[in-house]
Amino acid sequence: MRHEDTKTLVYRLLLEVGPGRVTTYGDLARAAKMQNGQRQIGRIMNQNPYPGLVPCHRVVRSDGTVGGYAYGTDVKRKMLSGEGLAIEGYRIRDMDRVRHRF
Repeated sequence: MRHEDTKTLVYRLLLEVGPGRVTTYGDLARAAKMQNGQRQIGRIMNQNPYPGLVPCHRVVRSDGTVGGYAYGTDVKRKMLSGEGLAIEGYRIRDMDRVRHRF
């Protein structure tokens, strides 16, 4: 699969993650059939040309911490909180309850 096709697939999959839900870099990589693709998912999220449409802020680390964001971690925390997610420090509470699985 060409790299651009992979990006398109990843963005399409991410559109399935609704407000108040998150997925992990690993879950998204597995759904896109990218073996050990967590870092590549991070790069794809960082290059997201449509952050208002493709909700890259809803991709978090598997341990429940919010992870990085092109506009800053505090912005990501505020966006997730604004969608109703409970966050303590930089960790999402009730991660199992709000985690989207493909």
